[in-house]
Amino acid sequence: MEDGTEIPDFAAFVERWNAGQGQVTPAHHRVLAAWLAGRLDAGSRRLLLMAFRGAGKSTIVGLFAAWLLLSDPNRRLLVLAADLALATKMVRNTKRIVEQHPNTAALKPPRRDQWAVDQFTVARPRELRDPSMLARGIDGNITGSRADVVICDDVEVPRTCDTAAKRADLREKLAEIDCVLVPDGTRLYIGTPHTYYSIYAEEARPEAGESRPFLDGYERMRLPVRDAAGAGAWPEVFSPARIAELEAAQGPLRFASQYLLRPTAVAAGYLDPDRLRPYDGEPVYREGAGRAWMTLNGVPLLSASAWWDPAFARPDGAPGRGDGSVVAVVFSGADGNQYLHRTLYLSVDPADPTEEAVQQCRAVVRLMETLNLPGVHVETNGIGAFLPGLLRAELRRAGVGAAVIAQTSTAPKARRILEAFDARLAAGRLFAHRSVQETPFVREMREWRPDGSRGHDDGLDAVAGCLGAEPLRFDRPALPAGRRPAWQGAAPVVASAEWDV
Repeated sequence: MEDGTEIPDFAAFVERWNAGQGQVTPAHHRVLAAWLAGRLDAGSRRLLLMAFRGAGKSTIVGLFAAWLLLSDPNRRLLVLAADLALATKMVRNTKRIVEQHPNTAALKPPRRDQWAVDQFTVARPRELRDPSMLARGIDGNITGSRADVVICDDVEVPRTCDTAAKRADLREKLAEIDCVLVPDGTRLYIGTPHTYYSIYAEEARPEAGESRPFLDGYERMRLPVRDAAGAGAWPEVFSPARIAELEAAQGPLRFASQYLLRPTAVAAGYLDPDRLRPYDGEPVYREGAGRAWMTLNGVPLLSASAWWDPAFARPDGAPGRGDGSVVAVVFSGADGNQYLHRTLYLSVDPADPTEEAVQQCRAVVRLMETLNLPGVHVETNGIGAFLPGLLRAELRRAGVGAAVIAQTSTAPKARRILEAFDARLAAGRLFAHRSVQETPFVREMREWRPDGSRGHDDGLDAVAGCLGAEPLRFDRPALPAGRRPAWQGAAPVVASAEWDV
């Protein structure tokens, strides 16, 4: 400091504070303090600290904030949290430390008007527009602020991440930090994951549109309540018996999320996408001796089901808000398994003068032609009433011989979805192509609730339609000119419908 007083290292700063409060510094706090100070000394500027619920991580970070101001009173710290009240709590805690810590007496300003609840300014050499520490909720306006350190304290909570739209909004707001932080500034995230699609996840979630984790490149400190060997991180408070009580009370998913720091869908999932059996490869079509057959990774295919759940398609690149228009394709193999091969989320080109419905129909035709599909079910509830005729016209125009089956769904959607997926997932009979796992379908599975309270279910509805529909067998009699020979398989069983033959 300018007055010649030696600045203690952060560990000593923490020990002296706890001693003054009549407390012993827990061992894991010493670990966290050493990591924070060590990363700062090493020049790291992107940090993520995850510690189990009740570990006192906000307390340590509050002390770290006070020590940062002691080390350089000209620093400007911005605290972002899920709401202003939570951010203010950290600012208030830091302000109390500055007021009471033996090492920070010189930081208290001469004027009390600089000592507010949600912001304060310490005595500092430079005259700066921004306060030394400022609290803001993630929904608050930070435009025009400048900060040397941004602390994101529990910005991810259930109300900011329980739907895909909220998660996208959270990420968009956190991107504004780039406009606030000085070029060599420090970003410090602290929190626990509240969703499988957490901003803290170490791996990208391709089905959510990620090619890399949100906090890619951040140095991480991860402190679960117990390690892989079962040793507790804070045995004086979280004994094995206490941990067992918490696990029983919280349930396995919430406990894994909040205490073991594993990004998990906290609410118990009904459809577990991890039970889908992944596969690669494309169907192979062959003809010979006037017959045709298809195989998938060497497995003979007996039938196919394709289902289109139509809606007003989104423009190319538009975010996933509102209903989606989805085509799903499922093959049935001679091995008794079903292969979810495509979930195509249709989009339209606003610059294309072709009508949106025609654009969608042409995309469906291309899919049917590529996969040699014998037909497709079109759900006619809602806007789909006029699509079967339009799709037939586009099939004729393209010279593709395939059936169009108009289908009206009468059973409740939640029941259709549960009945379609439940037994197949439990039996391990449902496979999914790798391409399917890079679409929103997997996210829909993970978030789906029978009461419709979470996210979208457009892909789920289309796949459920495939799984519940009468399959179109591949050994139908010869079709009119322009159609390929029927694929080899068992005898056809096809529901009466509007065949275009």
